[in-house]
Amino acid sequence: MREERGQVSGDIVVYEPFTIWGSVGGNVKVIERGKLYLRGSVYGDLLVEWGGRVHIYGNVTGNLLVERGAKVIVSGIIGGDAVNDGGRLFVDATATVNGKIKTRSGDTTVDPKYKGKET
Repeated sequence: MREERGQVSGDIVVYEPFTIWGSVGGNVKVIERGKLYLRGSVYGDLLVEWGGRVHIYGNVTGNLLVERGAKVIVSGIIGGDAVNDGGRLFVDATATVNGKIKTRSGDTTVDPKYKGKET
């Protein structure tokens, strides 16, 4: 598994098992076979495409977009909206979504103990 503990400026694409402990100063895209454990911060948007898997423990300042065929678990903080556009999205009780949780299609599950906004 690849790990990043420092700061990355600009956008990155995740295509393998990857853990971010540091920060990314741009957008992150997770594509097929990409598996991201976000323990640090993304100062941009997070896009998860078909075949991508993500578990957010850290912080995304922008929006989260889950596309068809992707799976995401949110246990950390989303600064914008969490949008499910056909994938599987689970929002844990420990999560904070400062925007709204939107389901255009797909399977969205929100822990019953979650205390944030939901639509």
